Amino acid sequence: MKVWISKYALTQGIFEFEGETGKEDRDFINHRDKHLTSSYYGENKEWHFKKEDAIKKAEVMRLKKIDSLKKQLFKLENMKFD
Repeated sequence: MKVWISKYALTQGIFEFEGETGKEDRDFINHRDKHLTSSYYGENKEWHFKKEDAIKKAEVMRLKKIDSLKKQLFKLENMKFD
């Protein structure tokens, strides 16, 4: 089945591949690429059936990262050394 991975959206972008869900637990998906097997957990967390859902997740991740960086910048700007 084709899925889109959003786990690394902020560093590597969204990518798609053919994978299969786990045999006992359908909450994760496995992907084999030559000698490497990757597992991604939880639809709507790390992988998605629709590209649009992966893009929405990546946008949420981007906004959270911006908010985190703003807080970090505020803290650094207001830091005082005595």
